[in-house]
Amino acid sequence: MRRKKQTSPLAEIYTALSMVLITLAIGVCGYTLIEHYTFVEAIYMTVITLATVGFQEVRPLSDAGRVFTTVMIMVNLGIFAYVITRISRYFMDGEFARYYKIYRMHNKIDKMDGHTIICGYGRNGQESAMALRRNNETFVVIEQQEKLFTDIADSNLLHIVADATKDYVLLEAGIERAKALISALPEDTLNVFVVLTARSLNPDIKIISRASDITSVKKLKSAGANNVIMPDKIGGAHMAMLVTNPDIEEFVDLMSTKTSDAFQINEIVVQKSFRLDDLDSWRTTGATLLGYKDASQNYHLNPTPDTVIGPGHRLIAMGSKAQIMKLKATLNNE
Repeated sequence: MRRKKQTSPLAEIYTALSMVLITLAIGVCGYTLIEHYTFVEAIYMTVITLATVGFQEVRPLSDAGRVFTTVMIMVNLGIFAYVITRISRYFMDGEFARYYKIYRMHNKIDKMDGHTIICGYGRNGQESAMALRRNNETFVVIEQQEKLFTDIADSNLLHIVADATKDYVLLEAGIERAKALISALPEDTLNVFVVLTARSLNPDIKIISRASDITSVKKLKSAGANNVIMPDKIGGAHMAMLVTNPDIEEFVDLMSTKTSDAFQINEIVVQKSFRLDDLDSWRTTGATLLGYKDASQNYHLNPTPDTVIGPGHRLIAMGSKAQIMKLKATLNNE
């Protein structure tokens, strides 16, 4: 399916100027055929007629010529008013600057690759955007309500004001080149539609969807979502944990959200088999292994030193950016 091409902010200016040129061409043809003027005489007569400057005619007009001139003047009044209105709106009311900014933004989106698409910019969408920005991930936001973008101070946020359930909008956001999509729309039915559409446009993309109702979880996974998150359920569990184990909960929350060069939790895809005690990651790299995910998508926490890690497993490691990079290099023999 082909995406809709973004309209240039100069399109309406081009249209207005084209109308002037077409009117000029009609005038030249009309005076040439009706009054048998030369080409230069026809251009001169058309220009003074459209400009309504009141200069004398090249030569006296026939009745047909007078009728043609009257029609030209009446038509030109409407065209002139339209041209002046469009130009003043673009350059005096700031419309040109706004549309040109959108035009440049879409050109940037067209060059993105391996990015994340966030559908919906409510509370969940904004939190997702903040987390991705902290991790230096590139992303683009799709949201129908333009007001949500005008209320924020970040003028560099790449966004599309449109309906995320539409195929051409997802294509405009680069769905075919994106690595992940977060559907954070307020209604589960809309999220199901986005997931279905995204999966059909990019079978390999990772899709994370929001759900409000427990009955929607199975539907979203059947539609193609890799993960389904229920914010209300997570929020309730989080509040309960703050009662039972407040320090642990706050510490885990800090670990998962406060990513920086000094501290981060990252996953590393393993290319070859090895034993954890042979790796000895803490001594060789300074990074700490928290667990791993095996080929069956099962998680294993606090693995023992004699655990064998195989190709395709994903190690969950904690440390500074430099320590994580060193661990990756060690595992891949770089």
